[in-house]
Amino acid sequence: MSSDLPPPESEVISKLSPASVTDTVNQLIGLVEGHGMKVFVVIDHSGEAEQVDLALRNTKVVIFGSPTAGTPVMQAAPLSALDLPLKVLVWDDDGQTTVSYLDPEALARRHHLSADLASRLAGIGPLTDTLTT
Repeated sequence: MSSDLPPPESEVISKLSPASVTDTVNQLIGLVEGHGMKVFVVIDHSGEAEQVDLALRNTKVVIFGSPTAGTPVMQAAPLSALDLPLKVLVWDDDGQTTVSYLDPEALARRHHLSADLASRLAGIGPLTDTLTT
């Protein structure tokens, strides 16, 4: 059941942000923290590439979550820890800031989560809706 292939594009949700990558990341951090969740790390892929003299479009990943929400998911489905905490990719797509993340319904199917446990992942949708409107 293991695969080196990326998730099908249908499992990735992408939304357009009217702000720059940097501003979108900062807004996302504020929204996450404002909802009582924790930002674990922001990975600056493009900044790291620049450090070794490589060019990469502005690309950042925000990793965040809530132990209160995520722990029961991982208790029920230990392999879900490979997908948790939640991640949002914020990237420059030819001048347009795009916000992408794995569809929480796809994650729930992948890990055979009950509706109650799946609902613990669904908040990423409304969160990114607020970010991109």
